[in-house]
Amino acid sequence: MNINNEQYLGKQLAANLFNHTGVFVLPAMTLLNSDHIRLIGQHRIILEPQDVIQVDSAAFYQIAVDDCTAAMENIFEQLRYNKSKRLPMIELRNEVIPFIQQVSEKNDFYGILAALQPKDDYTYRHNVAVGILSTMLGMWLKLRPEELGMLTIAATLHDIGKIMIPSEILTKSGSLDKEETALMRKHTTYGYEMIRDTVGTNHMQALVALQHHERMDGSGYPFGVLGHRITDFSKIVAVADVFHAMTSERFYRPAAPLYEVLRQMENDVFGKLDPYICRVFINKLMQSMLGNEVVLSDGRTGRIILILAHDPLSPLVNIGEEFLDLSRHRDLGIVRVIPQ
Repeated sequence: MNINNEQYLGKQLAANLFNHTGVFVLPAMTLLNSDHIRLIGQHRIILEPQDVIQVDSAAFYQIAVDDCTAAMENIFEQLRYNKSKRLPMIELRNEVIPFIQQVSEKNDFYGILAALQPKDDYTYRHNVAVGILSTMLGMWLKLRPEELGMLTIAATLHDIGKIMIPSEILTKSGSLDKEETALMRKHTTYGYEMIRDTVGTNHMQALVALQHHERMDGSGYPFGVLGHRITDFSKIVAVADVFHAMTSERFYRPAAPLYEVLRQMENDVFGKLDPYICRVFINKLMQSMLGNEVVLSDGRTGRIILILAHDPLSPLVNIGEEFLDLSRHRDLGIVRVIPQ
């Protein structure tokens, strides 16, 4: 791969690209992934700055997440018809992982969250979302780069076992009956087996597929194990998984407001998540709300001006001349955050 061209990963081509003998290589507006960079190198083309367009952040997130979602859909489809059920790791490493890492490194939580809202592709977009959110959380937890790389792949594949679940169960609008629930829960063991049997993955990544629905108090599935038996990667992915599932619009229920989800995560409404990992996640998300306007439960609008480390969900809010410390006004809460 040409190292000079590498810097253009994630940029868009300004015009149709031809090689030195006039052979058409790629169309204008292509968002360059590592496969495209490799192809350009094979044609002995060295890109110049004027050959690409710097996309603004919001457009980049949207294009990158949409591209990754389409690639995940493609991977799922291939696996459905592939009897061996071995995962196409090369495709995943080239077309999905570099973009997930690039988006995560921007650390722009609100901008990214907008791009993660499903259109009508929740099953695929959810994998990309959990990949991005887990990678951001891994950075906040100061994982080493090689651990972070393994976590990104594990998180992106956490739900891969769902390809073995009939689509009418995955897309059922009502609640699942007992038999359907038992079948749905098998996606954890199916995913574990698929990752375990794929060359180029490791056991830690297979365990994330198995354990992302386990909970610290033993109330999770498939085995109901206690917290000390759950790997750190699985605990990280569980937090990202719950958060994205609850803040996403689904065909059978509307998305819950962001702040409400954080409050419920802190109160263990979704089963016991790792308290330290959950606290880091909530703290970072609240820090990224600094300066944002919020609507309070009494209908007033104010601006968040200080987040308290010991109680991040009760910030100091400025309303006109008044400063409200929500940790002292327990009757008041934030209904929603107005994105900047």
